[in-house]
Amino acid sequence: MGDSMPESMDLRITMYTTSWCGDCRRLKAELHRAGVSFREIDIEQEQSAAEFVKRVNDGNLSVPTLVFSDGSTMTEPSSRSVIQRLAELA
Repeated sequence: MGDSMPESMDLRITMYTTSWCGDCRRLKAELHRAGVSFREIDIEQEQSAAEFVKRVNDGNLSVPTLVFSDGSTMTEPSSRSVIQRLAELA
């Protein structure tokens, strides 16, 4: 699989992050380079977002946590696994 995505692929992703998270910065940069768009929510700025992240991560505030258009989630994924998941949803 290449590093870029077809334009027809569904790119609806929400990424829960924090400003200080190195893994978040890495994943955002890799997805931008691959042409993947996403909505970003800082869990330190939105309490409801922090509660959601805790709920899907067994009580842990683990970021980046991604939510896809079908409601499925991934926590601390590689860009390759995100792109593969998007291909599955296409």
